[in-house]
Amino acid sequence: MKENSSFLAKRIKGCGYALKGAWMLLKNEASIQVQATIAVLVTIAGWYFNISNTEWMFQVGAIGLVMSVEGINTAAEEIANFVHPDFNNKIGYIKDVAAGAVFFAAIAAITIGCIIYIPKFL
Repeated sequence: MKENSSFLAKRIKGCGYALKGAWMLLKNEASIQVQATIAVLVTIAGWYFNISNTEWMFQVGAIGLVMSVEGINTAAEEIANFVHPDFNNKIGYIKDVAAGAVFFAAIAAITIGCIIYIPKFL
């Protein structure tokens, strides 16, 4: 029985670290703050336009994807800055690739948003 409670206690502790990390991102990172603001606005738009369950699934998925990749990008940048604080071509490449991943996620999210909301305005 102790193993199960230990397992559960570790999961709860892990959730605490995840919530702390999410809060740190929201508190300290301008890019996540922008993404969170956009997420709130499109959520309000979803309620206003009464989007379908399928549209909600795509919208929530897009929000989660962009914010997750943005968080991973921030972590990669912080690790790179810690490992090599001065300018370095390889570190610059790593940061650019991580930012490129955010770009792809954002383009996908914008496309999903356009597919959902452009018909609502026409």
